[in-house]
Amino acid sequence: MKSSVSARFNAELLEQQYDRWCEEPQSVDADWAAFFEGFELGVAQLKKRGEAQANGANGVATTANEAASVPVSTTPAPAAHTANQSPISVDELDEEFLNFRGKVVGLVYAYRALGHTQAHLNPLDQAGQENPDLLLAEHGLYEEDLERLISTRFFRNNERMTLRELYVELNEIYCGFVGFEFMHIHNSEVRNWLRLRIENRPEEQEQLSLDKAAVLKWLLEAQMFEAFLAKKFLGEKRFSLEGGESAIVVLNTILQHCPAHEVQEIEMGMAHRGRLNVLRNFLHKSLTTLLYEFTPNYEPDLVAGDGDVKYHLGYEGVRKLDDGEVRVSLAANPSHLEAVNAVVEGKARARQRIIGDDGTHTDRKKVLPVLLHGDAAFAGQGSVAEVLNLSQLPGYRTGGTIHLIVNNQIGFTTMPEDARSSHYATDVAKMIEAPVIHVNGEELTELVWAAVTAIEFRQKFGRDIVIDMYCYRRQGHNEADQAAFTQPHTYKKINARKPVGDLYKDRLVADGDLSQEQADAVQQAIADKLDEGYERMVKHMDAGDRTIFTGSTAEPQPKFSHDPVPTGISEERLQHIGKSLTTIPDGFNLHPTLAKRFIPRRKEALSSGSNFDWAFAESLAWGSLLMEGTPVRLSGQDVRRGTFSHRHCVFYDSETRERYFPLKHLSEDQERFCVYNSLLSEAAVLGFDYGYSLGCPEMLIMWEGQFGDFANGAQVIIDQFISSAESKWQTPSSFVMLLPHGYEGMGPEHSSARLERFLQLCAEKNIQVANLTTPAQYFHALRRQKVREVRKPLILMTPKSLLSRPEAVSSVDDFTEGSCFQEILPDVVEFEKPNKVDRIVFCSGKVFYDLVQYRKDHDITNTAIIRVEQLYPLNTEMLQLLASQYPKVKHWVWAQEEPWNMGARSFMTPRLQGLFDITLKYAGRKSSSSPAAGSKAMHIREQKKLLEQAFNI
Repeated sequence: MKSSVSARFNAELLEQQYDRWCEEPQSVDADWAAFFEGFELGVAQLKKRGEAQANGANGVATTANEAASVPVSTTPAPAAHTANQSPISVDELDEEFLNFRGKVVGLVYAYRALGHTQAHLNPLDQAGQENPDLLLAEHGLYEEDLERLISTRFFRNNERMTLRELYVELNEIYCGFVGFEFMHIHNSEVRNWLRLRIENRPEEQEQLSLDKAAVLKWLLEAQMFEAFLAKKFLGEKRFSLEGGESAIVVLNTILQHCPAHEVQEIEMGMAHRGRLNVLRNFLHKSLTTLLYEFTPNYEPDLVAGDGDVKYHLGYEGVRKLDDGEVRVSLAANPSHLEAVNAVVEGKARARQRIIGDDGTHTDRKKVLPVLLHGDAAFAGQGSVAEVLNLSQLPGYRTGGTIHLIVNNQIGFTTMPEDARSSHYATDVAKMIEAPVIHVNGEELTELVWAAVTAIEFRQKFGRDIVIDMYCYRRQGHNEADQAAFTQPHTYKKINARKPVGDLYKDRLVADGDLSQEQADAVQQAIADKLDEGYERMVKHMDAGDRTIFTGSTAEPQPKFSHDPVPTGISEERLQHIGKSLTTIPDGFNLHPTLAKRFIPRRKEALSSGSNFDWAFAESLAWGSLLMEGTPVRLSGQDVRRGTFSHRHCVFYDSETRERYFPLKHLSEDQERFCVYNSLLSEAAVLGFDYGYSLGCPEMLIMWEGQFGDFANGAQVIIDQFISSAESKWQTPSSFVMLLPHGYEGMGPEHSSARLERFLQLCAEKNIQVANLTTPAQYFHALRRQKVREVRKPLILMTPKSLLSRPEAVSSVDDFTEGSCFQEILPDVVEFEKPNKVDRIVFCSGKVFYDLVQYRKDHDITNTAIIRVEQLYPLNTEMLQLLASQYPKVKHWVWAQEEPWNMGARSFMTPRLQGLFDITLKYAGRKSSSSPAAGSKAMHIREQKKLLEQAFNI
């Protein structure tokens, strides 16, 4: 050929592109595709068309769509060949035809990529918007091209049609009431699966078993439930689903298709908007109980704590279907939007583990995470991106999540143009190449198709998918809010619009799918059920019978006790674990530093029975639990090696990077040890691991911050879940947080894990906060979490310099039978004359070693040092017992490294003063807005001063 297209291709490039095209047509650009496809048609076909034009034929085919209105452009078309002109040559025709084909393929690709931009998504704006990039003229196609025949393997698998027919179909598929974003997906298998499903949608929808009566029932249940609450409980906040009732249809459709797709459980998360509706009409929470929660006489049926408002509560139940049953759990959630996402993902992974659904990422089919979002929150909250980033990571994948965005097109009072810089609220999901289906929330057939597609996609590919349901919020942010203050025009449209349930009912009646009598009967049955539930609630209230409202699934915990818990192990087991930890497989090339220092140091400790350091104690604790049947999971940033290069619970071959996990080779019947380096996130990973602890309570689950102050980035998870979930939602956990903490003169960042913040959260024995000083104490604290029955989160201020400090070691006797965790530790010195002691210095953590050294260096004999290892719950009896050994004490001091307004001072001062009826003195840094000094010299000077104060103030 002499075409300009072929002239610009060199032979090597042409061959490469052709090979790619033969293997995967979608993998090459449209121009290349058109070029190769032209050759596929064959020269004979081209000659035939040339002869037809030479004989005066125009090549026009009359079609059924001939009269269809097709927007082309007002731009005049370039001169075209006609029957009266001189016939074109075959070579000229080859080039012209290929050029035409390339433009058509480009048009198809444009619709796949941009069709969503002019889809009719907004129920309040039926006109939609026109995208000039989708006009024919923008692709070099004009009115006289509309009846030209074309066939391309890139659309309808080479089916011959006119350009007009193709254009009409593209508009129907890509610019109707659904918009698709999938062309950003790199994986051609995934992209082509979606393409075929989308472009076969009309046929699939005809085959879709759509029970229109059931859809109407779901819609009216949601709609009438809100209206009923508004009537019976005037002015009560309920954060209604009004305007977005179709969300119940999407959820129920997903549920109905679960048994056929192997799904046994759904783990759900959502914010407060629409939660009551979802609780009632999807999870089937008792209507009587739910209505009772609106009454002024309602008191939660608690086993502990203070409860929470009704639109934050979770629920769990089993939905029985015609072809099976599905367990559905909705996680409790505070009003911190999107915070629950990570918790739900962690719970889902835990459930997958429990029911044996935790193989490779394509095997996680039995437990399905479903997350409901608001549009403003999905676009605005950083935790969304963090959790999306978890979706394909080895230690955090859950086999894909279905995200349903109830797109109210508004935040509190903020419109989208003020709330995000992206075009769609969903654009953040493209970071993980999740497909996005934008749907008009009043088009129920399309919504049902989207829901079925979502579950099929998730089950096939193990990846996230997003349904962006465009709707509106009929009320303000809450039912007492007047939205028209800030959105007058929008709310004029909303107030004039019928609810979606009424619209769908009218449509079914008009189309003859239901008679008016049948539709009215559906509505009346729902009304009767609501009235019956209310009357039942009133009857029992009047009779003073609250038993009907009980039935909490919360499990009462044993009372917290300071009694010692035996956590020591036999020396034989310790030696066995130690040997496994120091045995390297033959042929494994361990890094020279580990081989010459790390392993020999551990072997020496085992041999001598002394000098067990922090990391060794940790591994011994884990190993003993694993051999006793308790699985262990640790995750966080760089936890396999450890931030301070101290842990090394995974060895890497220096030549091959092959990994070896010593803790997985203890015994044949040991439990599983899981350790994962996480993404560089705090909120998502901490939330995930906390959620895992809820779903898998028998496992020791730990999260470690790279430095303690990294927890700042996850404060919502700490405040709203870890510290308060048992009180609010009756959900106990034995989760462990490891937060490196200590002042080594390295500056303001990473010195403090903000101990004071955790102590401020302490009440009602909700959490345990400890700042330990010995490896053995750490060993026992970890084991105690699983040995005793009571479940409480454990917050540990873990060391940095103590990891290698020679004095901060333990002996074998500190780990073996008869030993246990000690909440308060006595002075290391046994005074010959306790009556001579007139000063007690209380402290916690690393500063203890500095105090002991200062006392030794200055030959001080009148001061006892008592360590508070567990700051909360505080063992006051043990404190009194230890202090009673020194009857002549005149000076009582609290010493800490942190500034006066930080650390444990404000927490311990009133407790110690009340306990001993004293005035407690303070030795430490002065008040500061920054956690620590910025220079080493200042740090040393401040440290010296606080030590002097401790013994002289």
